[in-house]
Amino acid sequence: LVCKDPESAYTPGRRGLSWIKLKKEFATLDVVVTGVEYGHGRRREVLSDYTFAVRDEEGGALLTIGKAYSGLTDKEIAELTPWFLERVRRVKGRLHEVEPELVIEVAFDSIQSSTRHPSGLALRFPRIKRLRRDKTVGDIDSLQTARRLVGCG
Repeated sequence: LVCKDPESAYTPGRRGLSWIKLKKEFATLDVVVTGVEYGHGRRREVLSDYTFAVRDEEGGALLTIGKAYSGLTDKEIAELTPWFLERVRRVKGRLHEVEPELVIEVAFDSIQSSTRHPSGLALRFPRIKRLRRDKTVGDIDSLQTARRLVGCG
């Protein structure tokens, strides 16, 4: 659904409050952050891009299923940056692999097959809904739960 000011003109590639797109989320999953990257533009000094994983019930492995960089406030991102830096396991290019401790709830539009992620799945248009400090990595959703959602959206 797009809501717009009837007096506004459409300008390709430009954002603003004259045109607002509202999306209904398909579902949410509780996932754990496994990697972080510095953002771009005004977020180039903070870790604002989060790679996240679900748990494989069969072997217990954490398998990435997506990456999100929207949904948190600038204040939350600024507070999380030093927290993540204290938990870096390894740096691979831009990606800082971190201890899998922070659980986030991620909303998304659909799930599709993927060769990019070890889970074999990718969340489409993921966005962080909220931090789940009340949960641990043992509480995150499973790969099997995500697979059951494939084709339901």
